[in-house]
Amino acid sequence: MAKQLIKNARLINENKIYEADVLIQDAIILKIDANISDATATVIDAAGKHLLPGVIDDQVHFREPGLTHKGTIGSESKAAIAGGITTFMEQPNTNPQTTTIAKLEEKFAVAKASSYANYSFLFGGTNDNLEELKRLDKNACSGVKLFLGSSTGNMLVDNEEVLEKIFRSTEMVISTHCEDETTIKNNLANYKAQYGDDIPVKYHPLIRSAEACYLSSSKAIALAQKTGARLHVFHLSTAKEMDLFRNDIPLERKKITAEVCIHHLWFSDADYDTKGTLIKWNPAVKTAADRSKLWEALLDDRIDVIATDHAPHLLEEKDNVYTKAPSGGPLVQHALPAMLQKHKEGKISLEKLVEKMCHNPAKLFAIEKRGFIREGYYADLVLVDLNAPWKATAQTNHYACGWSPFDGYTFGSQITHTFINGHLAYENGKFSDFKNAKRLTFDR
Repeated sequence: MAKQLIKNARLINENKIYEADVLIQDAIILKIDANISDATATVIDAAGKHLLPGVIDDQVHFREPGLTHKGTIGSESKAAIAGGITTFMEQPNTNPQTTTIAKLEEKFAVAKASSYANYSFLFGGTNDNLEELKRLDKNACSGVKLFLGSSTGNMLVDNEEVLEKIFRSTEMVISTHCEDETTIKNNLANYKAQYGDDIPVKYHPLIRSAEACYLSSSKAIALAQKTGARLHVFHLSTAKEMDLFRNDIPLERKKITAEVCIHHLWFSDADYDTKGTLIKWNPAVKTAADRSKLWEALLDDRIDVIATDHAPHLLEEKDNVYTKAPSGGPLVQHALPAMLQKHKEGKISLEKLVEKMCHNPAKLFAIEKRGFIREGYYADLVLVDLNAPWKATAQTNHYACGWSPFDGYTFGSQITHTFINGHLAYENGKFSDFKNAKRLTFDR
């Protein structure tokens, strides 16, 4: 690739906003300085725009293999780069599940051929694959995923002896979905007794309750403290859970970290009346009071990372009675625009947004040379125009499923350019046919 020179951008990086030029050569950021000149470089004038490190999404479900009618690594990574997400970590509850090293490497092969964004995968722990997990090299993938609440197939890890052995058996980050299965089953039985299968979706946060979340996450944290394991708790959704996390030490010293997702920061239970099953997620979107406490913890650094939990389903699948409507929704294209909108509303600074979506995932998972705008790092970069309104519609969506929970909403900021390893992969609504994505490497 020829050199490229981004001129006159406002960089948002490492808690600063400043104007600079960025020179890219091949896949790498060669130079960051004021007034760079290079007659051999293609110049991109970024005047009036902000330059961010590419967003790193540590939790997506891209549905391949086995559920490709909902989405593929190719389709959903394409939507991701349109939303400024340059790197993703995909989850193991596919069909078949990613619970063997062989299946993990098969996924890497698919991504190498089809992904538009940089990629890694989480290895799924189960009640019966401990020996396979022990064989996994600590740099083989982004980490281990444990479902401590309902999941597909046999991925619910409910054997406490095995669970403790997993916590003691890996140096990798253990990421958990925390909801107490017994509590959920009891709550569901009570509502089914009243409504049958057609339970009003507004009761979803009472079925998958705050109590269910707290019971599970507090147990996982206690086990991590007991064993010394490196624990990362995915998609927190309740006010009560916020007391479980620390902000008195820097991220680099934390053994237990926390994540919040876009939908739990944006929606509340008041939105079920209009959105219905389109905002049915696990864990459930809960009250406005819960949402307020999530924001508070995000801003005071008890919560370390913002992610999407992107999990697409077809509209006809979502358009079902409560017990038959799957949980999850597409979010990768709209996550950064949604957070930029919250910035415009005064909820979060641009520096904090970049910290939670770019810097911290790179630190937390020890990703090599990504997540920052630094000389010598990979040129995963995103240009945004903070004053370019656009409306999310079925026509502007790039998800294979064709819809978004944000459909009809007008965002105030737009992603205009996305660079993947120095290659301009997305520009003003158009995608490059050339895929320049790479498998993540780690420094552990």
